[in-house]
Amino acid sequence: MVHRRQVEDTTLVFGVHGALWGNAMTWWDHDTGSIWSQPTGEAIVGPRKGERVELLPSEFTTWSSWLSNHPDTLALNAPGGASGFDLGEFEIVVDFTTEAKVYPVPDLRRAGVVNDVVAGVEVAVVSNPTDPQSWAIFARRVGDDVVELEVADGVLRDIRTGSTFDPVRGLPIDGPIDEILDLLPGLTSFPGDVDTFWPDAQRWEP
Repeated sequence: MVHRRQVEDTTLVFGVHGALWGNAMTWWDHDTGSIWSQPTGEAIVGPRKGERVELLPSEFTTWSSWLSNHPDTLALNAPGGASGFDLGEFEIVVDFTTEAKVYPVPDLRRAGVVNDVVAGVEVAVVSNPTDPQSWAIFARRVGDDVVELEVADGVLRDIRTGSTFDPVRGLPIDGPIDEILDLLPGLTSFPGDVDTFWPDAQRWEP
């Protein structure tokens, strides 16, 4: 997950606090010494308690999947072993502060795309039909229209207009709608940790 470090007019510098909260990493900011939760981006102890840093769009996936979708990527060449995680073990969380919703990856893979509304925002939670390790969250509102998406022939298609979109970047491919679908932030969580950080979140079911 990736967060914007700016809170109001202050750009924060974070360090790893070392302790876990809810089985997840915590940070401390050099400005006030407040302690922040990594999954929620919220300060949980200190002068900034209750403040949040903005979650930005990012993706937990395999390196091979990422490189296939983004072949021009430059990456830090650091030693490391292969991860034992598989995306199918996780749930995807859409957290818009006032409301959060959870999408189990195995169910999402079977559905292909979920058209939903979270905190009043029309969203599409997408499992890439050509790569089960790749996923994305898009805004369904395009101008004055709201698309209703389905997976068809490896792309996303608006049921009403027939317009098609790339399932990775949301770029328009064909049809009357020629605007990009905006990427929205989301994050992955182990199912057992969801109730700790998002106890009021609704879990989507097919």
